Amino acid sequence: MRFRLLALLILLGCTPKTPASLHDTAIRPPSAPKHPHSVTLHGDTRVDDYFWLREKESAEVRAYLDAENAYADGFMTPTRDLQNTLYDEIVGRIQETDQSAPYRNGAFEYYHRTEEGKQYRTYCRREPGKPETEAVLLDMNALAEGRPFLGLGAYEVSPDGRYLAYSLDETGFRDYTLQIKDLRTEQVLPERIPKVQSVAWASDSETFFYTVDDDTKRAHRLLRHHLGEEGEDEVLYQEDDERFHVAVWRARSGKLVFRGAFSHTTSEIAFLPADRPEARWRLVADREQDHEYDVEHRGNELLIRTNDRGRNFRVVRAPLASPGRGSWKEVIAHRDDVMVEGLDVFEDFYVVLEREMGLPYVRVVRFQGGASHRIVVAEPVYAIYPGDNEEFATGVYRFRYESLTTPDSVFDYDVADRTRTLVKRIEVLGGYEPSEYRAERLWATAKDGTRVPVSLVYKRGSLEGGPAQMLLVGYGSYGYPYPTTFSHARVSLLDRGFVYAIAHVRGGGELGKTWHDQGRMANKMNTFTDFIAVAEHLVDEGYTAPSQLAIEGGSAGGLLMGAVTNLRPDLFGVVVSLVPFVDVLNTMLDDSLPLTVGEYEEWGNPNERDAYFTMKGYCPYTNIEKASYPTMLVRTSLNDSLVMYWEPAKYVAKLRAHKTDPNPLVFKINMDAGHGGASGRYDYLKETAFDYAFVLTHLE
Repeated sequence: MRFRLLALLILLGCTPKTPASLHDTAIRPPSAPKHPHSVTLHGDTRVDDYFWLREKESAEVRAYLDAENAYADGFMTPTRDLQNTLYDEIVGRIQETDQSAPYRNGAFEYYHRTEEGKQYRTYCRREPGKPETEAVLLDMNALAEGRPFLGLGAYEVSPDGRYLAYSLDETGFRDYTLQIKDLRTEQVLPERIPKVQSVAWASDSETFFYTVDDDTKRAHRLLRHHLGEEGEDEVLYQEDDERFHVAVWRARSGKLVFRGAFSHTTSEIAFLPADRPEARWRLVADREQDHEYDVEHRGNELLIRTNDRGRNFRVVRAPLASPGRGSWKEVIAHRDDVMVEGLDVFEDFYVVLEREMGLPYVRVVRFQGGASHRIVVAEPVYAIYPGDNEEFATGVYRFRYESLTTPDSVFDYDVADRTRTLVKRIEVLGGYEPSEYRAERLWATAKDGTRVPVSLVYKRGSLEGGPAQMLLVGYGSYGYPYPTTFSHARVSLLDRGFVYAIAHVRGGGELGKTWHDQGRMANKMNTFTDFIAVAEHLVDEGYTAPSQLAIEGGSAGGLLMGAVTNLRPDLFGVVVSLVPFVDVLNTMLDDSLPLTVGEYEEWGNPNERDAYFTMKGYCPYTNIEKASYPTMLVRTSLNDSLVMYWEPAKYVAKLRAHKTDPNPLVFKINMDAGHGGASGRYDYLKETAFDYAFVLTHLE
């Protein structure tokens, strides 16, 4: 009864103290045995007491992980009613039976459906404007029966609309197996190709190209397959530089197939005619270190996004017959204050995805006359990005728009008339009214004087009584801007008086490639000090207080959580770290692991002395000390192939041995999922409710 009362108090916006039973000494975390592993490099000797946790099939490791899960479940038992309340609230806002906005591709409209009570999407198509002609292409719910996890990778329909090439991952480890379905007969063909990453059809709809992974899950080979042919497929290309991965895709025009090799800093692209799948590949531009480019096709020319004259990219065009750099003619010049993030090309116009002062913009340019304009956006904080644009000959550009207060919305933009039509907006049930919430954009000042953008959203009135509870999130890696998008789940926090904030720290891409450069390699510490500066700014401005401040990050954002917690444990009340990349030094020294070699260009190569000591200076696992740490929740998945489960497992074990405080440390492992957590939509929302209940119960 008293926990029903606790849930009710939280629903009413109260902030109760942590129930005493959550600190019940009868509930004890497991003790991890030590099996020391000593490593010496660059004259530096490190002892890793928990190296043994890497042995995934070891009974001792499984027993330890099971014990951690048992402790987490026992510890969180008093919040079960609250978790259920949160889950019911979140699901109650979702239109469970729904359909996406159909998009045209050839003779059909394609879309997906969800049904109440079902975990996965059903992928369908129909004749344009004729719902009665619906055909189910993939029922993921039927395919998932008897499986705890199911992920969809490739999903490519052949040009004639007859075949569907799709790939499935049944473990979460990103092991995708490609299959072909005949959409006329609804039969799945005998082909089964493992470890496939990308697929592109040739014009004949009988031939396709695909890329496959090596043992480190790096797509390293390109092959060609003819339907019905037995025997081994021909390897058309193999990438031996372990920094690079290979991808294949078909141009929107349908006339070319592209092959690309990409590292974090360099790219190389070749093409062949889609109607001649056995033709020779033609290179666009030779590989050159630190030169990145993308390619789009139209008629007798290519449009190319390139950083050859500046980090923020420019746009050039080149004749198809001689696509090399000597033929490039500038279309849009490089600008120091505007990042060209992407390029979409159509028959009569092209679209440039830009970012300026941290905000994204869509610029539309007509080929005839060259007239150019941006699509107008009114909100101070928002996200705008391409929708499904499969048709080349069209006068309409589909884009998606959402913000911290506006749900995901699909618009069709008439390029000639400059008018937009709302095609679909995701509903928020239960009386959600956007005007009751306020979004803001602030700037914090880092210790070196750099201004760092901050996005905020809260329910109006939440700050009238002084500092509020806050969830501050961040990422700051790979040049990815943190998305300022809508969340049905987040409303549960906002309605309880929370402020939700995003720290757009260096290492991300919010202010262009230089913003990324200032938070990577030897500059990585800027990412962490920026986040601390944002937190301090929000406290100084009266938005929150340290005891009311929860922070959250996942993957490389989990590295951010670990680093700032080591640097300023006094600044945060609760830390939520999801699939966290916290054992940076050991992982980057193991080139047998997925991602390691390719990511030398993001973090540095610790086999080099300077990079080693830079990483050692911020690596969360390495820098755990005898100290007091905030209340913490760490979540991971056993089958994660991007951040191996043992990173957070080692991190938690070492924290338990070193922390000097009585604050809770909870470690939860999903034993049937990968990097993104549960694959079913309801299971995923239960994980979110678990996280929110932890935060709500432990902030003042």
